[in-house]
Amino acid sequence: MADKGNDPVAIWQAMIGEMEKGFNSFANQAMASPEFSKVVNQVGGATVSAQKQFGELMEKYLVSMNLPSRAQVVGMAERLQSIEGQLNEIKAMLHQMQSASGSADTGSAGALRPPRTRRPQPPGKAQK
Repeated sequence: MADKGNDPVAIWQAMIGEMEKGFNSFANQAMASPEFSKVVNQVGGATVSAQKQFGELMEKYLVSMNLPSRAQVVGMAERLQSIEGQLNEIKAMLHQMQSASGSADTGSAGALRPPRTRRPQPPGKAQK
């Protein structure tokens, strides 16, 4: 094996380790200062403000393109879920009423068939 003085991987690891130590000490000193926290707070506030302005701009764009906004789509989805829940309740109530009336459940198609009013043609008549 090559000794550590000539090993390029070992040299690289040592260099990266020293750079990491220097960066960590610099970052610790910077984060300890009150100016750093003030700047981070200002950047966070600017980000929130920019995000709000972008949302308002996107809302105006969607209105101009006659497209629904995210809030409108979410509102429609909530209303649809509410309607589906009400339909399920109505369906359950109808099943309860049907079972309480004593009618045998022969399937929805068999129970709701219309009466048969047409009669077959007699054998001697010609079809039109």
